[in-house]
Amino acid sequence: MAIQPVTNLKEFFKDALHDALSHQQVVVEGETEHYVVNLLTMFADADALYERSSQDTSRSRMKPLVVMLGEALEAPTPEARCRGLQRLGDVSLFVAGFFSAGFARKLVDIDYHVAMGGRAYGTLAESVPAGRSRTLRQVFAELAEKFLPMVDALNEISESAYQHTAQDRLRHYELWVKTGSERSRRILRKLGIEPAPAARSPLVH
Repeated sequence: MAIQPVTNLKEFFKDALHDALSHQQVVVEGETEHYVVNLLTMFADADALYERSSQDTSRSRMKPLVVMLGEALEAPTPEARCRGLQRLGDVSLFVAGFFSAGFARKLVDIDYHVAMGGRAYGTLAESVPAGRSRTLRQVFAELAEKFLPMVDALNEISESAYQHTAQDRLRHYELWVKTGSERSRRILRKLGIEPAPAARSPLVH
């Protein structure tokens, strides 16, 4: 497959997200879509996603989500608490949307990121200081409500040129069982597998 050059990363994500949301039949406000496009553009630079280790500045790492949550809850000011919760929601959404295949080999799975990110955005929607934009609170509330469908849309972007293997069938079945992902259900059906409703286990909140 030929590699197509991208001259404007933000415009690329804008078009790709709009198409993915349409395919996934997910309806979100324009402000929410704009927020996610900016998030994707920012995290396209790995330096924005990973943090330098205090012991070794040459190494980058990602803080565990539970550490990010603890830091946000223990923040000295309401503004710092909101920044921490926003960071937690943003990182959870991006990682769940673009690195879901890697969770199969890790102890922490995608349902953990979905739960943590959704809760972070939900708490943030209720905690944004009154002086800040009402629109921003609405964006966070919508991301909390539609976190999993948004993850599905980002999964579509990340896998747009991906050919599914036999191992992927099991992985998508696991994702469907754990999260109820409509995208995984549709992929399974295209691969000739009909998910059994009785196998679904509701996401723990």
